[in-house]
Amino acid sequence: MGEAIKNRYDFVVLFDVENGNPNGDPDAGNMPRIDPETGYGLVTDVCLKRKIRNYVETLKEDTTGYKIYIKDNVPLNRSDLGAFQSLGIDEKEIKNLKKTDPMLDVKVRDFMCQNFYDIRTFGAVMTTFVKANLNCGQVRGPVQMGFAKSVDPILPQEITITRVAITTEEDATKKGTEMGRKYIVPYGLYRVEGYVSANLARKVTGFSEEDLELLWKAILNMFENDHAAARGKMAVRKLIIFKHDSELGNAPSYKLFESVKVARKPGVDLARAFSDYEVTLPEQLPEGVTCTCME
Repeated sequence: MGEAIKNRYDFVVLFDVENGNPNGDPDAGNMPRIDPETGYGLVTDVCLKRKIRNYVETLKEDTTGYKIYIKDNVPLNRSDLGAFQSLGIDEKEIKNLKKTDPMLDVKVRDFMCQNFYDIRTFGAVMTTFVKANLNCGQVRGPVQMGFAKSVDPILPQEITITRVAITTEEDATKKGTEMGRKYIVPYGLYRVEGYVSANLARKVTGFSEEDLELLWKAILNMFENDHAAARGKMAVRKLIIFKHDSELGNAPSYKLFESVKVARKPGVDLARAFSDYEVTLPEQLPEGVTCTCME
């Protein structure tokens, strides 16, 4: 792993969906998530982090230092116990080991951060270590994201579908097709904001410049290898990065976020494509802050 990053970053991601469900709500029959008071669409941070993890896993294929901790069909305890085995730690003797080695917590934490990209990036709660009374069980990652919210209110549609494949022999004697439903958003442009803390990277996880470049690449491509009929057509349209020339930053995040304006073009009453929107970047930036736009 390289040296930890030295600069704070704030970023804005614009992505859209066309005739798809960007993030279904299991408490609402898997309908697209929506704020019931305003009608704006929502996509959770957990959903977006999953896409980033999937891209890194696809690209790196468990290369040393780029394993993924939270993944399908792999119990978290399995990865936790792997750390004990690699460090030669007997789980039953942790209390005694902590008396002889006060740095045991740090060693376990550093091992997990060095080997798992998503822990190094987003942090993690590792229950095996929590139960073992190790202070490294909760790691706060330097990269954090909020919920994505649509730029305009969305109107989810329920589409009825049929299939000719019948589930059982008994049903086959009664009917020729079965009915189903799909929920879609005809079009929605979503905006999510995020933060990268150089301070946490230096003090906790060791998140490096190489990790940062991989993060930007993963964000730009997080939908490219994750296509599904239910999600329709999804794409990241813009990644706007604010770089501070210091570890703790040179301007409040909210001011930088507010300087990025996204609005429908004049005369467009109903947006149905990204080209219906106009994105305006700040003309002037606070001293010590630079802005880069990636597509």
